[in-house]
Amino acid sequence: MAPKLSRNPGRTAKFYRNNPEAREKHRAAQREINKSPEKRKYRSMLIKERRKRGIDGKGGGDISHQPDGSMKIESRKANRARGGSQRK
Repeated sequence: MAPKLSRNPGRTAKFYRNNPEAREKHRAAQREINKSPEKRKYRSMLIKERRKRGIDGKGGGDISHQPDGSMKIESRKANRARGGSQRK
């Protein structure tokens, strides 16, 4: 099941909601990026952590990596917005 849309979308989310051609172009690029072995390994690590905490498949926030190497639950918007264009 896909995540619910944010009631308070950020600037980029608003742009993609209003520009379907740009949204599809972005989604096509993301599909290629998400196929990479590095991204698959990263996602599997996050899913493993969600299972360990008993929240996998139950909705809720993202698992956020902290500077000290630990992980915590955080809102999708806050976690994914951090770093902006500098985020790798």
